[in-house]
Amino acid sequence: MFGVIGEDLVPRARSRLPVVCNAGLGLFTLVFVWLLDADRFMERAGMIAFCLTVAAFIHSMCLFAEEWFFHSRQRYHGRISEIFQACFKGHVILGMCAIFLMLMLGGVSFSHEQLSTMAIRCAVYLLLNSLGVLGLTPVQISEICEVKKMNVAHGLAWSFYIGYLKLILPVLQNKISQYSSTGARLSSPRLHILLPLNAVVPSEPEEEDTNVVFHENLPELELDMAGVRKRSYKNSVYKITQNNETFSCVLEYATPLRTLYQMSQESSAGFGERERKQQVLLFYRTLKQILENSLECRNRYRLILLNDEHTGDPHQLSRVIIQHLKQQDGEIHMDPIPEPPNEVYPVPEEGQIGTFLSADQMSSVPSLMFSLPQSLRSEPVETTDY
Repeated sequence: MFGVIGEDLVPRARSRLPVVCNAGLGLFTLVFVWLLDADRFMERAGMIAFCLTVAAFIHSMCLFAEEWFFHSRQRYHGRISEIFQACFKGHVILGMCAIFLMLMLGGVSFSHEQLSTMAIRCAVYLLLNSLGVLGLTPVQISEICEVKKMNVAHGLAWSFYIGYLKLILPVLQNKISQYSSTGARLSSPRLHILLPLNAVVPSEPEEEDTNVVFHENLPELELDMAGVRKRSYKNSVYKITQNNETFSCVLEYATPLRTLYQMSQESSAGFGERERKQQVLLFYRTLKQILENSLECRNRYRLILLNDEHTGDPHQLSRVIIQHLKQQDGEIHMDPIPEPPNEVYPVPEEGQIGTFLSADQMSSVPSLMFSLPQSLRSEPVETTDY
């Protein structure tokens, strides 16, 4: 039994608020310290910044050693330039050099005590970094995976679109027309895709709700795909009954959710229930963005995100589907307006303004009409024949 999920539960993309807060607090602290001790502010700030960049550079050197000694052939084909780009951040090296030159040109000299302090700071940074204290938080890792499209959900959503939806949705209208020619009628011309939040995908919707009954399949789509001749793609029509009222639509579950569920059942995948729900929501958001940006799939689908909380109603699934079907009755879909042909009309000569466009062209094709340039000091000239 399922209930519909509101869009407010779907996670949005993370903003740049932490970066703005960090920058604001850092600048405020620097200004405060500068007001307290303006004389030695540049020297102390430069020394601390230099220590941090040197420590980051040393850490990059350690990464470079690992990649060079053990992974140069397998990962980089022996190319030192690629290893260097993978281990060193360009702004770290540039920042270290810039700060060093600034300190040297400013005539700043370090005493033995200051050099010792810098060395201790670098050592503490390296130790804390090796212990994971300065490592990325789960939120930062999640943000990186979402920005770089590295989540399991991203790959599954793109695979579902490229390998299936992009093939069947553009021809869905033709298949429905063939189906309707037999006298049958659908309540909606869209493909309705069910996405349970718990990723439990039954083999038949009747297992979840007896009011959802298989009727028949649409005409098959056969394509030569990946070495398989005449691979068959099918879509099924279901009858949904409620209060002596029957609806029919093309319905199916999102099959990639079965992969997410099976991964959560394997201990080696490291994929718990909480991670599974997050990936389902991310799969829904990613797939929705992909389909909204696809001109050939627009207005041909309906994503239905289902809650996994048991409401005790054995016919909750049919209620949710019918709710979506009724909601579509009031929607107005605007087809893209075709652009007029890029035709060039000749500029009329003097005395032909009324004849260079026909009446049909004036009523159907918007155009700009320009008058010939005239001197500002010339008198009006009669151009008609009468």
